[in-house]
Amino acid sequence: MSQKTSVTDRVVAAGFAAGWKLVPLLPQRATAGAFRLLADRVWRRRGKSVRRLESNLARVTGLDPDSREMRELSRAGMRSYFRYFHEVFRLPSMRREDIVRRTHVTGAEHIHDTVAAGRGVVLALPHMGNWDQAGAWLVGVGHPFATVAERLKPESLFRRYVAFREGLGMEVLPLTGGDGHNFGSLATRVRRGGVVCLPAERDLTKSGVEVRFFGSATKVPAGPPLLAVQTGAALLPATVYFHGDDWGIDIHEEIPVPEEGTRQEKVAVVAQRLTDVFEKGISEHPEDWHMLQRLWLEDLAR
Repeated sequence: MSQKTSVTDRVVAAGFAAGWKLVPLLPQRATAGAFRLLADRVWRRRGKSVRRLESNLARVTGLDPDSREMRELSRAGMRSYFRYFHEVFRLPSMRREDIVRRTHVTGAEHIHDTVAAGRGVVLALPHMGNWDQAGAWLVGVGHPFATVAERLKPESLFRRYVAFREGLGMEVLPLTGGDGHNFGSLATRVRRGGVVCLPAERDLTKSGVEVRFFGSATKVPAGPPLLAVQTGAALLPATVYFHGDDWGIDIHEEIPVPEEGTRQEKVAVVAQRLTDVFEKGISEHPEDWHMLQRLWLEDLAR
């Protein structure tokens, strides 16, 4: 790690620590306005992350990446992205009943009924809206769950994020650097009728499953479809978005596992069906899809 990167990481970690400490102490309207102004400043500079967001949204919407419509969409996207961080700092101080009350959910019965029947659930989500708030809602309605978190740098930031999520009621397993038994731990939980939540449209490993996503090839994590194939748990796609000042969650119907085929073939079919549902949800709320990284294989190849 270069000295510059190390310093940047420490500054970011210090900023998050200050955010969790200070933002809940200040008026909500003032801090929300500050994050919105910061989002606009980043958007106007049109740095690499904003250009990547616009390139990704162009695939989703068909808009010209250089059009005025795309610039307005990416502005809304950056405001949504910064709203997520603003809410992350405030969530620990929010009452659980307020989070539940302000969350507008369709399809919650897919979770409740499956768990009530003694069957495990794998909730798979794209990087949309405020997935941490969605997790707080899930805990608030009686379904504590396990998830896997990307190992952020520096380590101090990763530990703070884990503590933040555990404070909301989640069980957090590290994507890397743990005991190497994440899949087994998650499989055990769903076999016992528990719930697992996993991000599912961006592969951070080298074991992803290739799918077609908005007309082009990409790889998605193998974990969610493999858990469904291996354990018989119900794989439920969920799309998360902002609903005015509140939040929206759409829990979709279970992705069926084919009865015929090898395990690899079944996983490939389930992964594609899951991705197809994500396409619909992202198309309905493109401004809340926080994908500021390269995603499609042809973009990664460049």
